[in-house]
Amino acid sequence: MNNLYFAPVQGHTDAAYRGLHAEIYNVKDYDSQIAYFTPFIRLEHNSVRQRDLKDLSSSLNSNCYLTPQIIFRDKNELKSLIEILKKERTKEIDLNMGCPFPLQTGHGRGAAAIANIELGKAIAEEIKNHPELSFSVKMRLGFVSPEEWIPLISTLNKINLKHIAIHPRVAKQQYGGEIDFEAFGKIVSESSNPIVFNGDIKTPAEINDIKNKFPQIKGVMVGRGILARPSLFSEYLEGVEWDKSKRIEEMLRFHRRLYDYYSENLYGESQIISKIKPFWEYAENEIGRKAWKMIKKATNIAKYNSAVASI
Repeated sequence: MNNLYFAPVQGHTDAAYRGLHAEIYNVKDYDSQIAYFTPFIRLEHNSVRQRDLKDLSSSLNSNCYLTPQIIFRDKNELKSLIEILKKERTKEIDLNMGCPFPLQTGHGRGAAAIANIELGKAIAEEIKNHPELSFSVKMRLGFVSPEEWIPLISTLNKINLKHIAIHPRVAKQQYGGEIDFEAFGKIVSESSNPIVFNGDIKTPAEINDIKNKFPQIKGVMVGRGILARPSLFSEYLEGVEWDKSKRIEEMLRFHRRLYDYYSENLYGESQIISKIKPFWEYAENEIGRKAWKMIKKATNIAKYNSAVASI
C-alpha cells in the first residue's frame, strides 16, 4: 500500500521526470509504496489542455503508480474534470485544495476553495455520484485563517477518501513561516479519513520524525524535498541514509537521463535549457551554491554542461 507520496510540482514533475525518477531510483523494488501525482489538470476555455492529457496518458508513466490531480473553482468545473478523466480511464483522482498561488486562488481555486462551504458540500455529493472511482484531497489549513479546515473536514468525514494530504500552513504563508503541528494533530484526531503529512521534509530522518510524532498517519508527501534530493524515498525505504557521494552520483545520472530525453524531444538549445535548468531549482543545499549558481546562470548547453560537471 502506498505510504510515500511524490507531490506534483508545476513545471517540474512531468511524465519524463516521473518515469525516469522511478527508473533510476528503482521504485518498482519497493512494492508499490511510492505514489506519484500529475501536476494539477484544469479547465481552460471549458476544456482541458491536450498537453495535460498527453502527460497523463504517456507511456513514460508505465513504471510508476500515478494519480491525476485536478484543480477547480466550482461544482461545474469539478464535474467536467471528473467526466473528462473518466474518459481517460482513470480510477483515482486527487483534488487540489492546497495550491497557494494567486493565479489560482484569485479565481477561487486551490487553497481559496477550503473556506467555500458550499463547494465542500458539492465535492462530497459529487464523490458519492462516482462509487467506481477513488478520491483523495490535498489541502492546507486554510486560505487566510488556520481554522478554515474545520467545516471542510467535517464535510469530508461524511464520505470515504483514500487519504487527505495536509500541508499545515495557510495559503498566505506559501512555503515559508512556521508549520502548525498543533493544527495538524487536531486534523489527525478529527478526520475519519486517513491523513498524510506534507511540508518541508528534506531528509529520511525527518520522515521518521513525522511518523513517530504522528503514528496514526497513513504516510508522508514530499515535493520540493525530492526535487532537492531525488534519492530521499529510496534512502528511507532502504533504512540507510546514503552518503553524499552516492547521492550526487545517482543525482547526476538521473539529470543526465533527463537531459538526454529532452535533447531528443525538444528542438533547439533555448527550449532544452529552459526545460532542464528548473529541475535544479531546489538543489542548492545538495550540490553547493557555486555549482547551483552556475547552472542558474547558464545560457547555453556548453555552459550548462560545464556547470553540472563542476558538481
